[in-house]
Amino acid sequence: MKELKGSQAIVRDGELLRRRAANRAYLMKLDSDHLLFNYRLEAGRYAGRGIPEGAHGGWESPVCQLRGHFLGHWLSAAAIHYFETGDPELKVKSDLIIDELAECQKDNGGRWIGPIPEKYLHWIANGKSIWAPQYNLHKLLMGLVDAYLYAGNRKALEIADAFAEWFAEWSGRFSREQFDDILDVETGGMLEVWADLLQITGEDKFKTLLERYVRSRLFDPLLEGKDPLTNMHANTTIPEVLGCARAYEVTGEARWLEIVKAYWNCAVTERGYLATGGQTAGEVWMPKRKMKARLGDKNQEHCTVYNMIRLAEFLFRHSGDPAYAQYIEYNLYNGIMAQAYYQEYPLTGSKHEHPSTGLLTYFLPMKAGLRKEWSTETDSFFCCHGTMVQANASWSRGFYYLDEDGIFACQYFDSETTASFGGDPVRIIQSQDRLSGSMLDSSNTAGYQDLNETTARYENRPPYRKHDFVIRLSGPSAFTFHCRIPEWIQSEALVYVNGTLHGKSSDSGRFYSVHRTWKDGDTISLILPIGVRFIPLPDDENIGAFRYGPEVLAGVCEAERMLYVENEDIASEIEAENEREWGSWRFFFRTVNQDPGISLRRIRDIGYEPYQIYFQVKRAGSKWRNK
Repeated sequence: MKELKGSQAIVRDGELLRRRAANRAYLMKLDSDHLLFNYRLEAGRYAGRGIPEGAHGGWESPVCQLRGHFLGHWLSAAAIHYFETGDPELKVKSDLIIDELAECQKDNGGRWIGPIPEKYLHWIANGKSIWAPQYNLHKLLMGLVDAYLYAGNRKALEIADAFAEWFAEWSGRFSREQFDDILDVETGGMLEVWADLLQITGEDKFKTLLERYVRSRLFDPLLEGKDPLTNMHANTTIPEVLGCARAYEVTGEARWLEIVKAYWNCAVTERGYLATGGQTAGEVWMPKRKMKARLGDKNQEHCTVYNMIRLAEFLFRHSGDPAYAQYIEYNLYNGIMAQAYYQEYPLTGSKHEHPSTGLLTYFLPMKAGLRKEWSTETDSFFCCHGTMVQANASWSRGFYYLDEDGIFACQYFDSETTASFGGDPVRIIQSQDRLSGSMLDSSNTAGYQDLNETTARYENRPPYRKHDFVIRLSGPSAFTFHCRIPEWIQSEALVYVNGTLHGKSSDSGRFYSVHRTWKDGDTISLILPIGVRFIPLPDDENIGAFRYGPEVLAGVCEAERMLYVENEDIASEIEAENEREWGSWRFFFRTVNQDPGISLRRIRDIGYEPYQIYFQVKRAGSKWRNK
């Protein structure tokens, strides 16, 4: 199955476009000299007596052992932005940075281009404690490869290829046992970048590097059905398995795919995940189906969310199983959108001193009464800063796929895609009908109203989402349109073609398929019943979170609150409030029977307030009261 991306998948959703624009502005705002500072310092191209004014801090400080890692993420994000939008300014800025990296590489002797000294790699070989130099260096290699693949910069590939010569020589000095010891120190996505370079160049050195970077101490137990992940640092292992995924695509060797499947089975299928989609606490994997004791201050590291989305995308592409697309949906809404580029969801009369925006939160705490901690633009640069700019550069990825039979719609955001069947071009335009009676900010405009039936028909926010897909063709074309039926539907989903009911599906987690000879203007309408669900923890059915469709709701709570409910339908404790503003439906919720009541919002709409996601539930007058 082929992913439709770049010019074949165009984002139209206003919220996603806002996030993309904010990301692009941030990439452009960061000073190129500061991005390059540690590289110039290492290459002897900086002659100052002090750190330049305004230099980047945090993990980019010249005294941090991971200094320079962010530039690789920056190059990757800029390249993806260019690939998806054709942004010329980002392309020029990226090209100039790569020109300077080439000069740094020359001054370093023609191969080394790291922002850290070569001795860091020798130190880990000698067993000296050092903070993940290969993780750091992988980021630059990744950025250079992406600059070549997505932005066509040939010089970036030449720099990466020359840098790889250094790794080929260095890694060849060790026995298998010795190099296995080295691989136990976080390597990031080295395996993945060697696979990328093998596909691009076909050179034997990359086959050799691919084999040297096989981490058998992790992969073999996975293949044996063991659990090497519990309490292991999660984002050390996810990039390694992404490397296996890429190696499978490049070599076609089944062993790589078996490792990926075994990893997913251990990390997700058997382990389960939180209502948000996350699975980590304190950067490590939680125990299988045992999450109650791990609801804390450091859940759901952003890096793990981003990288697990990438892994799920690979598995979907090679299996067609919509469960992977569902996993991605939960993590997009409750991870990527909840942890970066926050913009206040306004509530008139709720004055406060908090900022109305937030850049990035490293973690998404699950302990009641805690807050998101927002990073700064130039004084943080921890690992999630890097995955943030990559994630928000690639918003159309994973939306649409193509096989020989038809098109698969996997995510429901306003967008469009193009493909071809039998040489005939096809354009499909997806839009959400919000059933508000208006696509504007008020009934029509502030001074003039159209009377229409929709505003009267939907007196309250409709209990379903409606997504329309309009097909544009130059002539009749036969193919199959597949739309994913989400796990979160409340009752049967309905599919209409040109206003006539085509069929129903209560089989959530599947695709509904419509095969016909399509004509220009044909429209598929997908009706998805939506509401609130209570999602219990896998190890305690009395503790759970609430999801409205795919989106987790968070109560605004200074301290932990317990819920007392009157019946078995826990979700009925949550109802909508303040649901309408001019011509738009809004997403505010409240408890029904609590004293005092609790206001809830989508987790992506929580900014600086203390909040609670997981609630312990007591049912009045039942056995639950005494538990």
